Amino acid sequence: MFCGISIASVANASPLTLPNPLTFSAGPLGKIDVQGIASGMAFYQDNPQGSAGTLGAKHVGADITNGMVIIQKENGPIQFYIQAGAYSFPTLASSLTSATNTISAYGALPMAYLKIVPSSHFSVEIGKLPSLIGVEDAFTYQNINIERGLLWDMEPTVSRGIQFNASEGPLSASLSWNDGYYTNRYNVMTGSLSYALNASNTLGFYAQGPLGKVHENHNPLGNESQIYGVDYEYSSGPWMIEPYFQYMHTPKAPLLGVTHAFDNYGGAILADYSFTNTLSLGARTEYLEVGGRPGEGLNSNDIASSLTDLPADSHAWSITLTPTYQSGGFFARAELSYVTASCPTGYGFSGANGTNTTQLRGMVETGFMF
Repeated sequence: MFCGISIASVANASPLTLPNPLTFSAGPLGKIDVQGIASGMAFYQDNPQGSAGTLGAKHVGADITNGMVIIQKENGPIQFYIQAGAYSFPTLASSLTSATNTISAYGALPMAYLKIVPSSHFSVEIGKLPSLIGVEDAFTYQNINIERGLLWDMEPTVSRGIQFNASEGPLSASLSWNDGYYTNRYNVMTGSLSYALNASNTLGFYAQGPLGKVHENHNPLGNESQIYGVDYEYSSGPWMIEPYFQYMHTPKAPLLGVTHAFDNYGGAILADYSFTNTLSLGARTEYLEVGGRPGEGLNSNDIASSLTDLPADSHAWSITLTPTYQSGGFFARAELSYVTASCPTGYGFSGANGTNTTQLRGMVETGFMF
């Protein structure tokens, strides 16, 4: 996970390492660290599923993945973190969206928070925070793969709220009151707990659920649901192996057109092997089961699909391979991913008409970090 965020969960692995920050004296604010990343991707995909004229509808295309500056203060009782710029979230089984359109999700300031640190064992963060849910992070440079996975697609990415962090020995915990899927409705509680068994093995648990009901016109799909996950990380020498399992329950909500409760659940294994200090290979394999009934929801909108980009009553497998090269601030990586799904007759997740059940993508991403 990127610098400056102190959250209690199994550490998220990434073969990319941001160089040491540029440090400036900011008068009464003290020392300020500045980092940045500029990167882009090119891709090929069969069965594109985007709307005509969009990036996702292309078989071949290119776009920005990161164009961001990170400014943070990491010392003293009052700290802060600011991340600003352009970004995109390429995700398996989901239409590719240009950075120009993606920026509308969380604005040009996707993450920003104030951090109060009264002691080395306790801190409080207030602002736009990364989610405690899942093991893959928001931005491409933070993960071993360029694309985020099937399980990531049903998780919150950024939430506004307040988060309490505490640690003692091998045990760490975080608790957050927030607006879930960036809904501006503060009725969600999120928590995570991790225990370092030893220097190489860490076990973690995370959960999220609503504190009350939300109204139809306030994006209730994710905020109505509960998510639970357990993850484990082994990291030693050149190896990082991280399996995790995730379960999501969406309750019956007749006012939203959900006449039956349903569950989404799946598991994934992420791994990374470093051949040298500059060359590594990342891999991910996943399985996701999607519940629900096709077409169930207001105006026949498929609520299960809106949470996962896969149709209700389906299941999918994926595999992703990502060799990565980094030397100093320069990096380049390639990726090959494949998703296949079993869906009800007449349903799918890819292709112009949305009924194809497989998708192959090839990507390259390169850029500079400072």
